[in-house]
Amino acid sequence: MLICSLFGLLTAGVATRLVHLQVTNTDFLQAQGDARTLRIVDIPSYRGMITDRRGTPIAISTPVHAIYVNPSQFSAKPTELKKLAKLLGYTSADLKKKIEQHPHRVFIYLKRGLTPDIAKQIKALNITGLGIKREFRRYYPAAWQTAQLTGFTDIDDQGQAGLELTFEQALKPTIGKKRVLEDRTGRWVKDLDYFQPARSGDEIALSIDLRIQGFAYRELEQAIQKYQAKSATLVMIDISTGEILAMVSAPSFNPNNRQECHGAHTRNRALTDLYEPGSTIKTFTITSALASREFTPESIIDTSPGTYRIGKHLVRDIHPNGVLTLKEVLSKSSNVGISKITLALPPETLLETFRQLGLGDSINTPFPGERKGMLPPPPKNPFMHATLAFGYGLSVTPLQLAHAYATLASGGIKIPVSLTKLPPNTVFKKERVIPEDVALSTLQVLTEVISRKGTGSRADIPGYKTAGKTGTVRVVGPHGYDPNRHIALFAGITPVDQPRLATVIVVEEPNEKNYYGGLVAAPIYRNVVGKALYLLNVPPDNTA
Repeated sequence: MLICSLFGLLTAGVATRLVHLQVTNTDFLQAQGDARTLRIVDIPSYRGMITDRRGTPIAISTPVHAIYVNPSQFSAKPTELKKLAKLLGYTSADLKKKIEQHPHRVFIYLKRGLTPDIAKQIKALNITGLGIKREFRRYYPAAWQTAQLTGFTDIDDQGQAGLELTFEQALKPTIGKKRVLEDRTGRWVKDLDYFQPARSGDEIALSIDLRIQGFAYRELEQAIQKYQAKSATLVMIDISTGEILAMVSAPSFNPNNRQECHGAHTRNRALTDLYEPGSTIKTFTITSALASREFTPESIIDTSPGTYRIGKHLVRDIHPNGVLTLKEVLSKSSNVGISKITLALPPETLLETFRQLGLGDSINTPFPGERKGMLPPPPKNPFMHATLAFGYGLSVTPLQLAHAYATLASGGIKIPVSLTKLPPNTVFKKERVIPEDVALSTLQVLTEVISRKGTGSRADIPGYKTAGKTGTVRVVGPHGYDPNRHIALFAGITPVDQPRLATVIVVEEPNEKNYYGGLVAAPIYRNVVGKALYLLNVPPDNTA
């Protein structure tokens, strides 16, 4: 009876416990079990690709892996620890210290950005408490050629600079969510269900042509080496659409190496750096004079004896030129001639032309850090008025200058510029800012600059008629303009009869043996634009 009673009590106790576990306390115990075995995890997806206008990749996301550890569960034999440390690039002691310094945390990254091959070897070690997470890392195939334009991302693949930052919302992916079953060591056993599907970021096609961009970068690098220059920048605009076909600066940096993603070389100088435009602005001084109807291309200006006193200041020409026509004033880049022309008109006339062309104002690209430039108020001092006319006392970005030349080339009609490829049949917002006859007359006057007698003869492209202007500017130092530091510029339009490309080149502080725009910047124009015309299948317009 005693034995039967004991078995009866035991049976009753087991039954009671079963009822308690399976009926009374089911929800609590199920929740506790799920908390130990079920996880909501992210489903990684890749960032949208950036391409050039022809679909060539400029920025792509490649799969990588991150290795993480749960210190409370980590357990590895000495041999396993040694192998793991070697694969991660640590010593065994450093790896052990990294794991043990936060014993109460359940998640610590050991290494990120590992290749799939390394991750596969780590997984084969089968170490308890060690996990592998799939991620994506940005890769830039063109590297230095597009670095300042595209920018770069951080280790979490978020845009930090350039167009990567500008288009962050469009490029970033939607991270998916799913519920998984884990074993007691934290390994995934089974995917149970999906809460949110992963979606990749949008693809963005830029307006630039990577072929032209790459060739331009090499030319700028060679010019820096040849002339020991501080930097060089090129901007090229498709006049018919406003698309930027090339925007490149040198020296550059490698965005694939995070150690290089800082410092002056990361600036997109075409948009963030301001320069006094020097004689390249004389083109628009002539435009202003022609628009006033007080001058024609054949108007006579006496520049003798090569100097011109304005108050206490003396304006000089490099060489005495004597009596010149207005178009010869531009082709010979006479400061005396330009001063006499502009002082014959109110200063508001000149500044209004500059404003209409967009100088001293934002181009309104989406690029972060774009500068506006600066135009002063109408000067009361005649000398200040004259210096504005030949490019001192105002500041512009290379893109602003290129846009102004593109407006001139399009017959005086200003259209917005674009850093992204425009769809076919895009309707442009057009604004006439210069009378058509004035724009065409200025363009023809500019062709004289490229003649053998002009300062820009080295920009001449065989088979194509080119209009352009050289510029040479002194750099402002601690005690005013430094006579031993210069900036060389060239701005041009090719071809002339059916204009297609407007291009500006800026070479900052070349050596003092060769620093004129016609010597330093004009040959770059000839080489880069000549190649671009060939690549774009633009027919010659000067077969004589």
